[in-house]
Amino acid sequence: MKYQPIFKEKLGCNNSEEVFEYLIKNLKGTITKWDYFVNWTKAQVGLRKFEINLNLLNYLIGKDNIEDEARRLIKEHPSIIETIPILLACRDNKFSLLKDYKNGAFLYEAYSFKSNKSILDAEVNAAVEFLSSSGFLEQLKSKRITSLVDYVFGVEVGLDSNGRKNRGGTSMEEIVEFFVADICKRNGYKYIAQATAPKILKEWNKIITVEKSSRSIDFAINTPHKLYLIEANFYSGGGSKLKSTAGEYKSDFRRWSADGHQFIWVTDGAGWKTAQRPLHETFNETDYILNLDMLEKGILEQIITFSNQVNS
Repeated sequence: MKYQPIFKEKLGCNNSEEVFEYLIKNLKGTITKWDYFVNWTKAQVGLRKFEINLNLLNYLIGKDNIEDEARRLIKEHPSIIETIPILLACRDNKFSLLKDYKNGAFLYEAYSFKSNKSILDAEVNAAVEFLSSSGFLEQLKSKRITSLVDYVFGVEVGLDSNGRKNRGGTSMEEIVEFFVADICKRNGYKYIAQATAPKILKEWNKIITVEKSSRSIDFAINTPHKLYLIEANFYSGGGSKLKSTAGEYKSDFRRWSADGHQFIWVTDGAGWKTAQRPLHETFNETDYILNLDMLEKGILEQIITFSNQVNS
């Protein structure tokens, strides 16, 4: 850790070890915002894609001879089959199902639900078999589902909950970008979010070494004297990923320092309390690891502007 007087001034820390202790003691337990729970717009867009066909399928609700009615409906409206995966909370439209394994061999059957203008009888039968064997037609026949539009909207909301982990990462990037944008605006710097080596070269004619040209860095800030590369992440829980992440950023620091650039890692979350050792190792071998509390206290801006004042 590159100790500077700003850590004494802003945090009351007298040396690098005290800075690390401050980092750990001031980790935030959560950065959950209202948009963490459900992306309603995404759910509505997902529903709209199927809404017409779902209203057609409502015809089947409560039908006694539901399989025959389903065959007739699908034959008359082939586009209905594209709704089948979402009825079972799936995004894929192709499936390979194990039909039997008790006769000495594993037997599979393939199903595809890509919409076409016309449909073969075999495809109609396969679609009805899929709906029946999966238990879905029984839900319609028994009227446990009374509106497929409402039902699929609920499915879309449920599937969107799988994105909560990613939204946690996005929230961290949004928060850090607020500070980055503010610093750049007040100091006349330019920055790129999700910066790649080709973008940086094109925009500022500066070269960064990356293992893959598609590697994306959360933020790159260009100042008159140095390029700053910033990664941001939040870990509410522990796990092996924290150790590997710390190791990766240690390598990034060495690589980009050799290029003449400054790497700053902004990370937070109570998960680091379970992985202090790898974080401490990277802390000792890199220049700057900051948390959100440090950004709030102006440490990031001080690091960037102080370095430029020294070099001016």
